[in-house]
Amino acid sequence: MRLEDALFNWLQIQIVSAARPDDGAAADTLSFFAQILIEDHQVSHFEIAKTDDTMIHLKYEKDGRSKLQLFPRESAEQLLADIESNPKYN
Repeated sequence: MRLEDALFNWLQIQIVSAARPDDGAAADTLSFFAQILIEDHQVSHFEIAKTDDTMIHLKYEKDGRSKLQLFPRESAEQLLADIESNPKYN
């Protein structure tokens, strides 16, 4: 899995996990993608640094350097919207 894909997947499930704190599957999936970032890509200290009207700013460290990756907010929040719109998960 490419680093950008792993960051995006972590971001999507982080948004879901924050909105659904009692969702054990979301928490497990969040841990899974965190593990991929740490073990496969040697990324550390990843966090949502800022959210504005159109973008989510994801800050992380790799190779001792601080980096910033921007993702479209609508795309990042789509998984949560899909889950919330499906009565099976509510």
